[in-house]
Amino acid sequence: MLSMVARRILFALLAVLATSLIVFSVTEVLPGDVAEIILGQGATAERVEILREQLGLNAPATERYLAWLGNLVTGDLGRSLATRADVLQTISPRFWNTVVLAGYSAIVTIPLAILLGILCAAHPNGMLDRSFSAISIFLVSIPEFVVGLVLVLLFAITVKWFPSIVVRPSWGSPSMLLWQLFLPMLTLLCSILAHTVRMTRAALLDALSMPYVEMALLKGLPRRKVILKHALPNAIAPIASVIALNLGYLISGVALVEVVFAYPGLGRLMIDSIAYRDLPLIQATAMIFCLLFIFFNLLADIAAVLLSPRRERTP
Repeated sequence: MLSMVARRILFALLAVLATSLIVFSVTEVLPGDVAEIILGQGATAERVEILREQLGLNAPATERYLAWLGNLVTGDLGRSLATRADVLQTISPRFWNTVVLAGYSAIVTIPLAILLGILCAAHPNGMLDRSFSAISIFLVSIPEFVVGLVLVLLFAITVKWFPSIVVRPSWGSPSMLLWQLFLPMLTLLCSILAHTVRMTRAALLDALSMPYVEMALLKGLPRRKVILKHALPNAIAPIASVIALNLGYLISGVALVEVVFAYPGLGRLMIDSIAYRDLPLIQATAMIFCLLFIFFNLLADIAAVLLSPRRERTP
């Protein structure tokens, strides 16, 4: 068991290294020149070359990658090319803003998804199951930003129940903050709810088809008790795996939602940094999203190993 976990951690570290190379390479081929953007209309060829030298953009790509990777390992994310502000200090408040929104969405979505999955598995092909199957196909096929715009049109413009943008979150008032973040949370909920419910249903139906569960039902045990005490514990491994994967998607897929609602989070900062070709900010935010996604994938793998039913070894 420990060797399997160790192998997964090693693969995760290799994935981080490969991700850093991909992130650096992608940012290198972005169109535009940050020196020309900073100088604006006064961007003569001579001034652009001087500024590029000052910013260290004329060094070979390999040298810049190794220096950037070394600084990343030590926690030094560098300085913004556009504002010269410390990248870590710029990212920190935006990161926690994103964590709050993602945490709010997870706290609401995960219990609701598990409950709906249990109900659908308890009554397969029933009205609830068929209805949610149709709804899940609809939700999966629509991008998050479209869902967000529809919710804004319905609940912010038509009935005026919730704000359409969240430029200044009310951190001093939790109830006001939850009200402000309701539409962004609902948008993220719609993006991950269907997948989690369907996986929970499939895992439970697979567990319910086991001989010991059928024997418990034949003995006259209530179906509710059989599902909760016998089937659910044996289906917890795939359910935990899909929850961990959706948490990773929740963190990394929040960028478009933050842009739609003008929320000052890490995703919106990354989009703004791309517009200004601010390479240190782009690389730092992209690496944070990738690291979180890899971390939650690692949790999903470890959960699948630790929570799966143990099989007796044959001599």
